[in-house]
Amino acid sequence: MSAPQIPAGRVELRRADRDLLLRLLAVDTVSPLETGVLSDGLWQAQRAYAAAAADLGFVVARHEAPTAADLTGTGVPASVRRAAADPGFLACQPSLVLRLGPPRPAARTVMFNVHLDTVAGAEPVREEADRIHGRGAVDAKGPAVALLAGVRAALETEPRLTDRVTVLIQAVAGEEGGAMGVFGTRPLVRAGFTGRINLFCEPTGGRLLDHCTASMTACLSVDGEDAIDDRPGAGHNATVLLGYLAQHLAVALSGETAGGQVCVAGMHTGDAHNRVYGSGRLLLNLSYGTPESGRALAAATEQAVAEGLAAFRTVFAGRPGFARTATDAAAVTHLEWLKRDLPALTPSADPVARALLEEHAGLPRWPADEPGFTCDAIWMQGVPGAHTAVFGPGDLAANRAHAAGEYVDVADLERYAAAIGRVLVQFSRTES
Repeated sequence: MSAPQIPAGRVELRRADRDLLLRLLAVDTVSPLETGVLSDGLWQAQRAYAAAAADLGFVVARHEAPTAADLTGTGVPASVRRAAADPGFLACQPSLVLRLGPPRPAARTVMFNVHLDTVAGAEPVREEADRIHGRGAVDAKGPAVALLAGVRAALETEPRLTDRVTVLIQAVAGEEGGAMGVFGTRPLVRAGFTGRINLFCEPTGGRLLDHCTASMTACLSVDGEDAIDDRPGAGHNATVLLGYLAQHLAVALSGETAGGQVCVAGMHTGDAHNRVYGSGRLLLNLSYGTPESGRALAAATEQAVAEGLAAFRTVFAGRPGFARTATDAAAVTHLEWLKRDLPALTPSADPVARALLEEHAGLPRWPADEPGFTCDAIWMQGVPGAHTAVFGPGDLAANRAHAAGEYVDVADLERYAAAIGRVLVQFSRTES
């Protein structure tokens, strides 16, 4: 008689599952990096999630806020360092680890990571037939609930699952708001809460993404003197200077994006029409696919800024109204890295884990010609014996994550739950 299997279609999201998702969506877990508002929302959401998981046999392995020690080393964004100056910030950013089964070596452990913090933008929480709306519905409270449904299906299919497998769930803070996982996922990975297979529950359309870009943020600031519109040449024209540099960098860096993207982002000097602004700033967000390409892109950016400043001086030195700006351009312009030196996730070389996910559990791969994205999975780079992928229901753009009208379809969550169940059952039946 063949071993029981989880169907390739869906695992039903029960009424209790839907109610859990609605409760989680009703709790405000917006990252304070976006709003500056501190609350105990994450504590509430994680306790509710842990209580639901306890019905499946999960125990709390860790539930605590990060400490200042978790922000040491490279890769911590400047925005996080500034926020952490307030002790209340870290205190309201806990992360939770749940464990099903006894502690085992990573080789017999599967780890799932899901974040319960959200971006800003209040969204009415509601259920309409088989669609659920709310901030975090798809990114990523919906996947968190479907994950538990998938574990339940695996236990029902393989009642002795925990005799052979340990399941870890990281339910983290610090994924949104530009935190990059430095005080949520990173400390948990460093503490050893990892497995042979590690799946990060982000919307991928139900496809396995085994590589993730990292990103760095450059800030070009001009700190000069203002002038009035009647005598524009008396000061430094930060608008013209930064505008010129924005165009120069867009062209100069367009060929330096192997495995990533260059985003010439926000620029601001001022709002009035009758004033020359001597100060302002320009932001660039630069993603990369490997640590080596990241270092090369940073060096190329610094060189392009220097070349842009030299070119600006040549173009504007003899032009009335801009001579002082041209002369002082290099002195009043500064490049600061607000975020850099983050790892990027590259594919692991574990053929057994790859075959288990793709062939035995039937999970499709992310298309090779489609760009990936950045998420907390970057912190699994270099962890020995770990096969890591991003895998989740829904689509970041189509389901309006980070935008007005975020939603998730129950059908997508049910297909995801079935896939999670298959992964766990297949892993329990794998010897090596």
